[in-house]
Amino acid sequence: MKRTVKEIEQLLLTLDETHPLFQEIACDERKSVQKLLARWRKQKENAEKERVQWEQMSQYEQSLYTKGITSIAGIDEAGRGPLAGPVVAAAVILPQDAYLPGLNDSKKLSEAKRETLFTQIQATAISIGVGIVSAKEIDELNIYQAAKKAMVQAVEQLTPKPEYLLIDAMELPLAIPQQSLIKGDANSVSIAAASVVAKVTRDTIMKQLGAQYPQYGFEKHMGYGTEYHLQAIRTYGVTEHHRRSFSPVRELV
Repeated sequence: MKRTVKEIEQLLLTLDETHPLFQEIACDERKSVQKLLARWRKQKENAEKERVQWEQMSQYEQSLYTKGITSIAGIDEAGRGPLAGPVVAAAVILPQDAYLPGLNDSKKLSEAKRETLFTQIQATAISIGVGIVSAKEIDELNIYQAAKKAMVQAVEQLTPKPEYLLIDAMELPLAIPQQSLIKGDANSVSIAAASVVAKVTRDTIMKQLGAQYPQYGFEKHMGYGTEYHLQAIRTYGVTEHHRRSFSPVRELV
């Protein structure tokens, strides 16, 4: 008697291609079973791609682990380019055995995937620090210095203190050994984790500002210079959350 499709679906959760039962399933000509098998193979293929990607993005961390450095913080920021809202930085220390499939530069991820990973990072990380620098401070300091300040704030919140910093394209005035990586959020799992935390945290702030200032649509464009946002500035003026030193805001003040 043939196994039911439901039984086969349950079996595929635990089988690999070396199991004797797998050949039996592979020879089942029912379309529903073949669809299950195709989906199973696709899931395995995606899981393998994610594993390889994780290994590639863990090379900086693994190199440091072999030198006896175990507390490594990845640091990244979100919100350099927008016309409104703060710049937010995050610092994340992951355990050596961490595995977060699908983790990547936050800009390459969907909002839903970022939210899922954000929850997983919170549950997995040894420590997370967040730094927030307001639009007013950005105007006073300039965006480069403001981003650096937010990163320093994030690192200073970490407990325990990290032994080493991996930073996305920035050097920090901290007495901690560090390395600045170009496109670090796509090449280091620690920096990628920080990029997700920074992005989700900043998006949450912008959604809150969207509720406070509904006419600007902050929750839609996150403060970036979309035509909708620019028209809102022309119509309603600027808020305390706009960066007055940024063009074209300064021309519209």
